[in-house]
Amino acid sequence: MDSAAIDGFEASRGRLASLAYRLLGSAADAEDAVQDTFLRWQAADRERVEVPEAWLTKVVTHLCLDRLRSAQARHERAAGAWLPEPLLEGDPMLGPAETFEQRESVSLAVLTLMERLSPVERAVYVLREAFSYSHAEIAGILDISESASQQHVHRARIRVAAERRRGGEADPASARRVVEEFLAAATSGRTERLVALLTDDVTAVSDGYGLGTRLLRYETRERVASYARAGFKPTPAKRRLAGGSPAMHIALVNGSPAVLAVVDDRVVGAVAFEVSDGKVASLRGIAAADRLARLNEVWRQHEPDAPVINAW
Repeated sequence: MDSAAIDGFEASRGRLASLAYRLLGSAADAEDAVQDTFLRWQAADRERVEVPEAWLTKVVTHLCLDRLRSAQARHERAAGAWLPEPLLEGDPMLGPAETFEQRESVSLAVLTLMERLSPVERAVYVLREAFSYSHAEIAGILDISESASQQHVHRARIRVAAERRRGGEADPASARRVVEEFLAAATSGRTERLVALLTDDVTAVSDGYGLGTRLLRYETRERVASYARAGFKPTPAKRRLAGGSPAMHIALVNGSPAVLAVVDDRVVGAVAFEVSDGKVASLRGIAAADRLARLNEVWRQHEPDAPVINAW
């Protein structure tokens, strides 16, 4: 392959990766899809490719759809052990973030909700909301009609909006203050204050440090507060599991505030928060090493803020 063809692909790599991540919810799977696209690009008769960007977009989208439709992917997602892979602020894989729709489409909440869409609905929703493709362009990418594209995105928007039931975008500074209050209450064991910081329909999901095969789910303010109080209470066993006494940092993950537990410059656990109207609406606890691999790569490349807790 000549250098111009390689340079052309590399110029599109970031956009392809952010598209694949939104479709798959996994940075590792997205990287695999982009690499497979590169292999297709190598083997293609490039002289017959009129618009390389459109060709690459179509190939990576169909590779992602094949993966979503595969028996293995359906089993993993149906088995109750799937969570979107979190990405740290500044990760180029997060992609476009100029509009509210673009930012929301990569939030952990919406990535989770998109699991309830069909693969084609998910693709149309992402291409339209996050990348502003026209229905004519989407029709060409997915080999469907323009009217079908319009119908798919209409259904997807309705389903996502119905499940979200949240207000507009939370102010980052206000959301951070809520999380700081939550962390202070959780680590001090102040259950009443914890409950007061939760919405009436709060939910929590945890991968149980990656030790189990299914996710742990909690509902009601009392149960979520109990989970948080127990989860943030330091014990010798937890420190052994973490490999030391973590420092606690607050950072943005997929556009929302998160508490990161860090030992020797390695993130060993993350709790991502969704804040609505000044209260915590959902928590996602992630500690499985494979789910934090990409986040750790980016974490080691940036200068973090001072920890809110120096040694937990």
